[in-house]
Amino acid sequence: MGLGLAALGRPEYINIRAEHDIDKSEAAFKSTTFSVLHEAYRLGVRYFDTAPSYGKGEAFLQEWNTLTNHEDVILGTKWGYTYVANWQLGYPGKHEIKEHSLGKLLEQWEVSKAMLPRLKYYQVHSATFDSGILENHGVLETLAQIKKETGLYIGITTSGENQKEVISEALKIESHGNALFDSFQVSYNVFEQSTFEILRRVLESGKTVIIKEALANGRVFESENFPTYKAAYSLLKGLAVKYQVGVDAIALRFVMDCLQPDYVLSGASNVTQLKENLKANTFKLDINDVKALKTLNVASSFYWKERSDLDWN
Repeated sequence: MGLGLAALGRPEYINIRAEHDIDKSEAAFKSTTFSVLHEAYRLGVRYFDTAPSYGKGEAFLQEWNTLTNHEDVILGTKWGYTYVANWQLGYPGKHEIKEHSLGKLLEQWEVSKAMLPRLKYYQVHSATFDSGILENHGVLETLAQIKKETGLYIGITTSGENQKEVISEALKIESHGNALFDSFQVSYNVFEQSTFEILRRVLESGKTVIIKEALANGRVFESENFPTYKAAYSLLKGLAVKYQVGVDAIALRFVMDCLQPDYVLSGASNVTQLKENLKANTFKLDINDVKALKTLNVASSFYWKERSDLDWN
């Protein structure tokens, strides 16, 4: 398992937050982030994933990396989104703005490259057809040059109901006869399983697969706001009792056992959540339980429409 900093570096995130009365100051978030990073490393986590759009997430990770100087950590970051909420609580509108231009790549690379030599994965943040990233020759050539000069794994991350199609197109892109993209960070969980077949092919080809949003932005936890998942909640709770872990560990373990990716990211926002998530490392699901969880899959269009309606909080 790895640790993603999406919920650690900014005071509000698209998630179902259980605790609402928390200190949302930048100082408090920095302190929490360092606590989670320290504990994650102590408990064996070695891959840490961030992005400039995660508020102060990239800056926090860079500072922690410099302070601790662990030689065995692996870092990943992204480019293409800019955080614009500026730590303003209740910020109206989008908190992050996508821009897959050459100028944005060069601007963010100048900051992100400070994470070398621990930096291993440099990823296009939420590659889509609409952004034109997969056809922007200037950007693709620059990424190839960065790869040549640094030895970094160049990757993409995906979101939305056409993740499968975006991955398929990205796999076709080459630079000097070799595939440009080495890693694929994808949203995959008990509800959104549409990319299973193509991700298995990606893994079989020797490329890296990193799974994000394994807890479906908190939707795996029982909530009266999501009556569609009533049967799913019953199954998840039953398995949590069977394996004596939380529902979060069941959901994470499902991804690990079903897909067998290189990394599954914990999105923990505090040490308690982290420890609960990491219990996924302590057991394996019975094959029949994996099959049962596979039946929880919903249509991608439904899943992503529901996700788009979640609040920043």
